[in-house]
Amino acid sequence: MLTFYHSPNSRSTSVAELIDELGIADQIKTVEVSIPRQDGSGGPDAANPHPEKKVPYLTDGDDFVRERGAIMLYLTDRFDSALGRPVGDPQRGRYLSWLSWYQGVFEPVAILSWAEIDHPAIKASLRDYDTALQRLDEVLSKQPYLLGDDFSAVDMLCSGPFAWFGDQLPATPAVKDWVARCVDRPAAKRTAERDAQAMAGATAQA
Repeated sequence: MLTFYHSPNSRSTSVAELIDELGIADQIKTVEVSIPRQDGSGGPDAANPHPEKKVPYLTDGDDFVRERGAIMLYLTDRFDSALGRPVGDPQRGRYLSWLSWYQGVFEPVAILSWAEIDHPAIKASLRDYDTALQRLDEVLSKQPYLLGDDFSAVDMLCSGPFAWFGDQLPATPAVKDWVARCVDRPAAKRTAERDAQAMAGATAQA
C-alpha cells in the first residue's frame, strides 16, 4: 500500500490536496509527522523515513518518491484522472514542463525573493522572480489555468506559494484571479480545514 508522510501546513499540503482531488484517500495510508518549523516549533521525526526528515515523502512497497513535482507525477500517472496528462496525451510535454519548472525555477526564486537574497549568479541561472511571474502571467492572462480551460495538478503545485505567502509575493491581476480559483476548490478547502484542525490539536497538546 502507498504511504504518504505529511505534516500539516507544509509543503506536503499540496500533495494531501491532490490525494483528496483524486479521491484515493482510501488507497493511501497517511502518516502525520513533525518537521522543524520557522517559529522554532516541531523537529525531525524518527517516524519519517525521508533521509532529510522533510515532507512530502511517498513510499510504495520498497520504492519511494520525494519532491512534490515527482510525487504529483507519480500519483497522476498511477491513478487515471483529468488532473494529470498520461503518456501520449498531446499536453504531456507541457504538463512535465510546468512540474519541473516549479521545482527547478519558481519555488527557488520565490523563496529567494521573499528572503530578499539577490546575486548575479542567481539571475544568470534561474533568472529572477519578475521573470518567473511573467511566465505565469503570459499564460494566465489568456486562459483560466496553466494547461487551458481545466484545472490540473500543475495549477495545484504552482499556485501554492501565492496561497501560502499571500500579499508577500507580488502577483499580477491574472495570477491573483487564478490563485483564487485554485484555493476555492472543495478539495483545497477540505485540506486546509484538516490541516488547521491538526495544527490546533498539536498546539493543544504542546
